[in-house]
Amino acid sequence: MAETPEPPTSSTGLPASKGRANISGEGRDVLHPWLARALVFGTSAAVLVIEILAGRLLAPHIGVSLDTFTGIIGVILAAIAVGAWGGGRLADQHDARQLIGPAIVAGGALTWMSLLIVHAMGSQFGDGPEAIVILATSAFFLPAVALSAVGPMVAKLQLGDLGETGSIIGGLSATGTIGALAGTFITGFVLISAVATRPIVMTLGAVLVVAGGAVHWRLASRPSTVAAAAVLLVGSLTVLGATSSCQHETAYACINIVADPDNESGRSLYLDRLRHAYVDLDDPTNLDIRYIRLFAQISDAAKVGPLKTLHLGGGGFSFPRYLNEARPGTTSLVLEIDAELTDIARAELGLVTNDQLVVHTGDARLGLDDLETDWFDLVMGDAFGGASVPWHLTTREFLQEIDRVLSRAGSTSWT
Repeated sequence: MAETPEPPTSSTGLPASKGRANISGEGRDVLHPWLARALVFGTSAAVLVIEILAGRLLAPHIGVSLDTFTGIIGVILAAIAVGAWGGGRLADQHDARQLIGPAIVAGGALTWMSLLIVHAMGSQFGDGPEAIVILATSAFFLPAVALSAVGPMVAKLQLGDLGETGSIIGGLSATGTIGALAGTFITGFVLISAVATRPIVMTLGAVLVVAGGAVHWRLASRPSTVAAAAVLLVGSLTVLGATSSCQHETAYACINIVADPDNESGRSLYLDRLRHAYVDLDDPTNLDIRYIRLFAQISDAAKVGPLKTLHLGGGGFSFPRYLNEARPGTTSLVLEIDAELTDIARAELGLVTNDQLVVHTGDARLGLDDLETDWFDLVMGDAFGGASVPWHLTTREFLQEIDRVLSRAGSTSWT
């Protein structure tokens, strides 16, 4: 008697549904679903952490502008595309279990290398779009490629039945997107405000290398932890040689205070790559920057006696200090968005705040809402985002607010 054939089964051991094709893929369920999601979540988050930090790392060299962020976003998107394509191809040609850990380790090591590349190449280019793309590609393309390759490798291991392809791919895609959101929000809202960029990059690289070694040990059953530790050690020693370009780093800018070689009491304030202020610690009337001297000429043409002045942007606070010296009794209210910059000015640029010079921390446009109508004799605009005035401080509505707080006999000036 002929044997009755057993019904076909899926890789889960259950009978395969009619119309479903079983994929002959080794390692079905080789990854626990939570581990698969953690890998996709973590690597996607890391890519977006790199993207956010790229803007901060490049700012001292190419500034902060729409071109900067456009170039960085474009490079990272291209890297994600290349990584997803390349990771899928490799997973089809080789055992994905042998690839995931090394890809994560490579992503971590290349993340470290981005510090060295930016440090070595940052001053070799101008600030045009092509320079931004070249520098961003050199420093951040490869780590994003390596990390973006992990997603399709994980998907390859999870796929075993065409009947579940949609839910598996869709679930991993959603997990990757959630990871990208987490990396974006945590980095932009928390990490950059709390920790300098360079330590974040070094820590991210270390976490990726260690995690990649652990994943490789788990999936490939090879003693790769020693190799990963060696990469970690070499990478750490190498990155220590990449000195930071910033003396201070705030949520808004890389800040450097540079002494004037020709004037012992002179200090220049650099925000990112631009010189924003010059302060003479001994002589507040020494105005080295031309547009500040133009401000002084405008103030000289105002009414005789003390002035009530509003300053939109503080920077080095050189002009409020000039007015206090040149026009005794003058009161200055400064709206400065960066509280840490104000603290640095107090510590290193001789800023003294009192009843005559008051600093309010916050966005200048929002700060205007709390000010009295028809009050100030002079309003000076000295707020910059990189090389340009923030767009929301150039609108008709904003200028109407300036007109509201300015006394009828007053004047305004904007750089």
